[in-house]
Amino acid sequence: MSEAQRQAVPPDAATDPPTERQADVAHMNPNVEHPQQAEMPFAIVQGAPVTQIPQDLYIPPDALEVFLEAFEGPLDLLLYLIKRQNLDILDIPIADITRQYMHYIELMKDLRLELAGEYLLMAAVLAEIKSRMLLPRPPSEDGEEEDPRAELVRRLQEYERFKKAAVDIDDLPRVGRDLYPVGTELAERKVLKLQPQVDLQELILAFRDVMARADMFSSHQVEREPLSVRERMSQVLSRLTPGSFTPFVTLFDPEEGRQGAVVTFLAVLELLKETLIDLVQNEPFAPIHVKAAGQG
Repeated sequence: MSEAQRQAVPPDAATDPPTERQADVAHMNPNVEHPQQAEMPFAIVQGAPVTQIPQDLYIPPDALEVFLEAFEGPLDLLLYLIKRQNLDILDIPIADITRQYMHYIELMKDLRLELAGEYLLMAAVLAEIKSRMLLPRPPSEDGEEEDPRAELVRRLQEYERFKKAAVDIDDLPRVGRDLYPVGTELAERKVLKLQPQVDLQELILAFRDVMARADMFSSHQVEREPLSVRERMSQVLSRLTPGSFTPFVTLFDPEEGRQGAVVTFLAVLELLKETLIDLVQNEPFAPIHVKAAGQG
């Protein structure tokens, strides 16, 4: 039995075990008080067991346990007591803490660098403060000696503020852990725009307008080169811009006169027959546009 366990057990508990008949009588008699197991201390400070964690102290899981002559328990509690001057730092062997810390690092199954780094900083601060307590201190200008433990108190208070802030932030509602946003995705709607059909009569009326504009230009009687419908079909296709609509009237060149207008009109009819172009009209009597077949 360890020293902590010997101090946790009352002196009168170390008696002979009851006989079988005494146990049966105690079980049957409701007035007999059954002995309760004493609460095990989680730390021992100068021989006194500590069974309750202070409310303003947080001890993380897998905390470093130190076993010293004046203290047995988590290193966090040791620093807590030193900060409140409930334990003299001169009574703490820093070398033993360092040795136990190195052994703690080797035995950790899952190395938590963050927790290990915090304990390493604590041990280094303890070593620095104890060395400053043991060495002669030069007199200050105001005549008052500075307590080296004041720096430890300041660091521990700052550490506790950040640790409390981290706990408060972790307790805030988190999307994906505490909150789950509700959302729905609408299916993509495909709108099919139907193009109105172009009537042959409207096409003839448009050609009549082209012919009327062609009569407005006077031309000299010169010999013209014969125009090929097949060549004009290629010219019409080359003038169509991919992905756009070309006005029907822009396919005609007024300077070519009636002959050029007729050849172009025949070329358009052949392209329609071979389904190489489409004619589009948004509404009745609206301008007619030409586009290459197969394009939106």
